[in-house]
Amino acid sequence: MDMLLYFIVFYEKEQPMIKKFISRFTVFELMIITLFAAMGIAVKSVITPLTHILTGPLYIPGGVVAGGIYMLFLVLAVALTGKRGAAIFCSFCQGIMVLILGAGGSHGALSVVSYTLTGLSVEIIMLILRHEGCCLLCCFFSGMAANLTGTMIVNVAFFEMPAIPLALSLAVAALSGGFGGALAWEFAKQLKKLGVIK
Repeated sequence: MDMLLYFIVFYEKEQPMIKKFISRFTVFELMIITLFAAMGIAVKSVITPLTHILTGPLYIPGGVVAGGIYMLFLVLAVALTGKRGAAIFCSFCQGIMVLILGAGGSHGALSVVSYTLTGLSVEIIMLILRHEGCCLLCCFFSGMAANLTGTMIVNVAFFEMPAIPLALSLAVAALSGGFGGALAWEFAKQLKKLGVIK
């Protein structure tokens, strides 16, 4: 209840800034972003338990491998809209959904922060490269950054893994995230080719 009141007060205070941010996107783009946010949560709840079978014996959290698959939706949001802020908005929506629904991977109010930071990492990589999900390179490194960020946040907040398992987890997270980013670029390319998205 306190968290809800906090969001209401925050929204009232920052309303002009929020409206300005949201007005950068068309209604169709907002629908795409929120759809990807929901798909990311749905995919995560299915894939993460399956990856535990493979990663459990190696003492690697399942989300490290699965992260590459559900982080691709953040990269895809930028690749299809071509606008900065799409990834952070998508990840923020995911955090709110997880908080409200109590979906798998919910860590209370910290979920909003941890999910949003993964989107922020995508935005930072796009900003550094001065790209907007337009090529394989920026999508690959954005996906990698998102998964590495998520892995580090979960490790610092919950697991506190020893150095060797952490290093192995980060290496797997980088590979998985990069693969997810590359997959997002391929999906975006095919959707644009089909004329679904301009």
